[in-house]
Amino acid sequence: MSYAVAQLAHYRDNNMEKIIYLLWKEDSTSADEFRELLRNKASAELRAETPQPIRLCASDSDVDAAAGYRLESMKPAADAILSIWLDSAIYRKGVESILGDHCKQFCAYLVTESEPLVNTTHIPAPGERTAGMNQVVFLQKPERLSFNEWIDIWHGSHTDIAIETQSTFGYRQNVVARALTDNAPPIDAIVEENFPEAAIHGREAFYDAQGKPELQQEREKIMMESCARFIDFDKIDCIPMSEYLVP
Repeated sequence: MSYAVAQLAHYRDNNMEKIIYLLWKEDSTSADEFRELLRNKASAELRAETPQPIRLCASDSDVDAAAGYRLESMKPAADAILSIWLDSAIYRKGVESILGDHCKQFCAYLVTESEPLVNTTHIPAPGERTAGMNQVVFLQKPERLSFNEWIDIWHGSHTDIAIETQSTFGYRQNVVARALTDNAPPIDAIVEENFPEAAIHGREAFYDAQGKPELQQEREKIMMESCARFIDFDKIDCIPMSEYLVP
């Protein structure tokens, strides 16, 4: 078992709570500067708050070529997300003090995590960038669906469709239990999907159909039809990001 997989298994076995922070950078800070600030200085300070790994995803120059996948209904879109595990979300004051020192703005959600596709094939060295891109998606439940209907479609049937039609090698579904900060936009789920490097540069690779344009079109159609069952496309954000698991 790799270091990263072992660490992830460890904190899941300790009945901790997962919090996802949406982070916005100062206007004068570049995307890459913000990533490095979070990856190094902020993460080092956060070590005092949790012994567990911190997952950081940041929109940076390494995923600029994936701009065609970007969808924004939340403006301005978050520049990064940070996932941290605590014994209880009650004890997050220290985390938020640190993030407040390094971000223009942040908001927080308590989430329940499901991981139907665990990354076992592209494990980075501790603290280094995961290969490819992490497509971070913010979802809102359509008013036409009850919560149970929405979850049943998403988890009960769409999950398998997404894995079968795309080139993902990691897939985390974070259902929002509640917002933890008053400024949090209305979000019902945060999705993290790992795609290989080739997917950054073309939809054929995104749909695991290199050299097969008809298969790519077929899989894209299947995927979009499935998404339409439980997503309002005017209320979705898809942000390509780089992922780091900070030990």
